[in-house]
Amino acid sequence: MLSRVAERVYWMGRYLERAESAARLVNAYSNEVMDLPRDISPSWHSLADITGANAAFDGHYKNYDERNVVKFLLADTFNPGSVLTSVRAARENARTTRELLPTEAWEGMNRLYLYVKENAQKSLARRHRFDFLHTVIFRCQHLSGLLDGTMSHDSAYDFVRLGQSLERADMTTRIVDSAVTILMPREEEPSEYDNIFWVNVLRSLSALQMYRQRIHPRVVGPDAVRFLLQDYYFPRAFAYNIAVAEGCLKALPRNDAPLLRIGRLQRRIQEVTPREMGLEELHAYIDTLQEGIGDIHEQVADVWFRMTPDTVPTT
Repeated sequence: MLSRVAERVYWMGRYLERAESAARLVNAYSNEVMDLPRDISPSWHSLADITGANAAFDGHYKNYDERNVVKFLLADTFNPGSVLTSVRAARENARTTRELLPTEAWEGMNRLYLYVKENAQKSLARRHRFDFLHTVIFRCQHLSGLLDGTMSHDSAYDFVRLGQSLERADMTTRIVDSAVTILMPREEEPSEYDNIFWVNVLRSLSALQMYRQRIHPRVVGPDAVRFLLQDYYFPRAFAYNIAVAEGCLKALPRNDAPLLRIGRLQRRIQEVTPREMGLEELHAYIDTLQEGIGDIHEQVADVWFRMTPDTVPTT
């Protein structure tokens, strides 16, 4: 497979997953805001922090209020992580590799883009937001299912799945790290609303029901962290997605360097117990997991994408 084609399908998978993750994030936080008592003001700043795109936000907005943050995450074209930008980039990468994709998948991608383009601005109002977000999430999942069920599971599919799994693992660490960062200033004084907080962290990843089945009905912060980072059975857990990425890499040629990095990260995942760690220590641990994902991506790019000068740049 040509390096530029491999890179495009890899980024198609990443951007598709990024769009779904952003929609999940805004949906969960909007629901959390409505669950909080009236005397507690929600911090929309923390929602922007998760994406790591504060510099882009600060360059266009002065206040981290609801409308600005929601617009930034859903509809702004200058934000590389917004739903609109991610879907547009996924569609462009799909368009340039249409010969590798099932016709139904390309048509579904095109319909998703047209829907987001037409409705993203309307979603800023709460009365339209939830329908928009649910539709985006459903259509992203539908596309992932189409690719899994109708695309040949060859090298092209391995790159799609590799991109999706690394992007999903990255978002899971960002959400957990954001939660830990919020809690660190009041480590010794837990709030009565911490339970609501952790429930919504799980909901942002559609993990609440599976957590209650595998762990216990009561949501406890350290157990939620352990489930989201170390569970090998839940599809949005960090450990699960690193295992999927490892499987994709094993099916590809010249995989020694990426597999070496992913093996190191696999060992790092299970060597700690979140319940025994302080919040500062947990924050540092999550940083090492995020650095591991970045290292794997760089190795993938070095081995397969940076082979020819005409590779299409993506961000």
